[in-house]
Amino acid sequence: MKSLLFIISIFIPLASLFANEALLIEGKYQNKNIYVQNSYNDNGVGFCAYEVYVNGNRTTDEVNSSAFEIDLRPYNMVQGDKVEIQIYHNNGCQPRVLNPEALKPRPTFTTKTITISALGMLSWTSSGEAGSLPFIVEQYRWNKWIYVGEVVGEGKPGDHQYSFQVTPHSGENRFRVKQVGFGKEVKYTPEVTFTPKDKPTLSFVQSNDSKTITISSESLYEMYDAYGNVVLKGYGTKVDLSDFVKGNYYFCYDDKVVDIKRK
Repeated sequence: MKSLLFIISIFIPLASLFANEALLIEGKYQNKNIYVQNSYNDNGVGFCAYEVYVNGNRTTDEVNSSAFEIDLRPYNMVQGDKVEIQIYHNNGCQPRVLNPEALKPRPTFTTKTITISALGMLSWTSSGEAGSLPFIVEQYRWNKWIYVGEVVGEGKPGDHQYSFQVTPHSGENRFRVKQVGFGKEVKYTPEVTFTPKDKPTLSFVQSNDSKTITISSESLYEMYDAYGNVVLKGYGTKVDLSDFVKGNYYFCYDDKVVDIKRK
């Protein structure tokens, strides 16, 4: 009988644990602690959250209060390490994390070098990354910075080298790289410029019926309507306007912006 009572005494708290819920928070360590607002149980007696685990380890933080702090410093993490927090709480209520952005990657990198070769290979070296974010490559074209492509960042301490093959236009080209973090926080590399030697200035002709544009060589292109809305994007030498309604448009190709008309 004593053995049976002992087994029951073990399984009752385990059953109670699995009957309740866990709030899961995941991210990367950013040298910041987590703050939690702890509500009362739905019966008004006691607090909602009762146990916290960080990366599988039960914390010693005092959670029996209306607000508490989850101290991440004792776990010997370095900036960018993975963090998984489980906040166990009773049914019918839920604690609220006050600063979830504390585990979101931020653009903290430092540009050590950035160069571009005569063939358009953009290369850069970064350090101080605090979480994996994409490096977004941009080119200044048509009087604005446009998206060209991206490379996934390592998100770890140390120096990291990246490269991206760009598609230049004729004349001087300007490129930069950026990262965008939580809350749209942005950080840029310095700009680099180069002028391709074998890239002639391009031209175009529009057919007599105005339904086709032919570019003298392959190029990125965009088409905007009279209100500035993008209506077409592509790459090549042929631009089909047969489905366009009649009116005025802005045609962007090579490094130029010109007015055209669909008759």
